[in-house]
Amino acid sequence: MSNSTVPRSRAEAETTEKASRAADATGERPGKRKLSGKLSLRLRFRRDRTLILMTLPAVALVLVFNYIPILGNVVAFQEYDPYVSDNGFVAMLESPWVGVEQFQRIFADSAFWDAVRNTLVLFGLQLVLFFPIPIVLALLINSVIRPRVRAVSQAILYLPHFFSWVLVITIFQQIFGGAGIIAQTLRQHGYEGFDLMTDPGIFKFLVTSEGVWKDAGWGVIVFLAALASVSPDLYEAAAMDGAGRWRRMWHVTLPALRPVIALLLVLRVGDALTVGFEQILLQRDAVGPGAAEVLDTYVWWNGVRNQDFSYAAAAGLIKGLVSVALVLAANKVAHFMGEQGVYKK
Repeated sequence: MSNSTVPRSRAEAETTEKASRAADATGERPGKRKLSGKLSLRLRFRRDRTLILMTLPAVALVLVFNYIPILGNVVAFQEYDPYVSDNGFVAMLESPWVGVEQFQRIFADSAFWDAVRNTLVLFGLQLVLFFPIPIVLALLINSVIRPRVRAVSQAILYLPHFFSWVLVITIFQQIFGGAGIIAQTLRQHGYEGFDLMTDPGIFKFLVTSEGVWKDAGWGVIVFLAALASVSPDLYEAAAMDGAGRWRRMWHVTLPALRPVIALLLVLRVGDALTVGFEQILLQRDAVGPGAAEVLDTYVWWNGVRNQDFSYAAAAGLIKGLVSVALVLAANKVAHFMGEQGVYKK
């Protein structure tokens, strides 16, 4: 008997009918479906058109404020003069080309290398002293049993994140400055006062301390969110196996935080050359450019104050390229350690 005359079972008939309905809903006939099983671009667009429409405003904002301004880096290869025309775009077209002359000036400038050195030293201090603190605080708060105490502690730690850098530096000035409360108390008891806010030798540690006080609470929230996803069954199983609190933290809690730590570390390395423009600019005059000049303030000083726009654009372009290279290198290290990093392999 031929296959066409063999009666089909009820299950086979229902399966065929469901497949036919699915094909009609997607507008694709079963005979035209690709052998690979992947949907065509048109069908994927029809399926995800609602999500695509929802993301269009965000994509437009990123395009206008992040990607289109990249075209302005062309002034790094010019002797840009904004006074050639009232239109900035026309001024770029009419400014003379100088090739890599601006980059040669930068590499020959000793002030640029001083700014690079200060930036890297600040990054190293923030990576060693600042990065582990939110992890430790998150572990401490997560170990608190009473929910009310945990909520209050988390709110107190996160509150300084909403303060502006002007307010943060003012608070530190009132505490550690020459007229601050500590210096005045010491003078009242016959001791010599001090002024940490104007000491170039400890300026980098001071900046790191300000960053810890202001932004450690934000990192605590990120790590607490990662800890909330850890199943309590893992802690119970470890306790039944005889693991104490420290061993449970080492073998259960820290492995759960490892992907988040790797991701934030990659992002932090990519942001190595940006160590706080506003924070340092506000304190630059107090300690001098020798201790406080970093790449961001160096670009601002030459580009805005001295109006050497092409020179500043070249320095900013160098910083951007190095930052991208650092992100790629750090992400490769994360992949080598078995973590996803910023993006998958």
